[in-house]
Amino acid sequence: MTTIDGAPGESTQPRRVLLVDDSVDAAEAMSMLLETLGHEVRVMHDGPSALAIVDDFAPEVVILDIGLPGMSGFDVARELRTRAVTKTALLIALTGYGADSDKQEARDAGFDHHLVKPVSFTAIETVIAASFSGGQKS
Repeated sequence: MTTIDGAPGESTQPRRVLLVDDSVDAAEAMSMLLETLGHEVRVMHDGPSALAIVDDFAPEVVILDIGLPGMSGFDVARELRTRAVTKTALLIALTGYGADSDKQEARDAGFDHHLVKPVSFTAIETVIAASFSGGQKS
């Protein structure tokens, strides 16, 4: 798992991105930025809603907050890893939880990357680009 501070990202092919964050404003802003790169983005604000659309949307990338209402991002990630459609999706934790124990729990839940808020959009772009350009998920 990687923590990236954000050098300019290389260009990446458009991906299907599921963004799950209970902060409506933050999710809308991130969604607009991702769409400017050509990504197809769906935004959900809680775990059960996110899980309800994954089979039809088949996201290649899931950007997931940990502190969600009703169901933690850790639980959502574990569930995503059991589904055929998201078993190999890129899972990025985007969270205010940055303790070593949080990072370990993210790894255990199946996240590929753990980014601590506030994080630059460039850092997210870099993680996505590197993960699909032969960069290894860690």
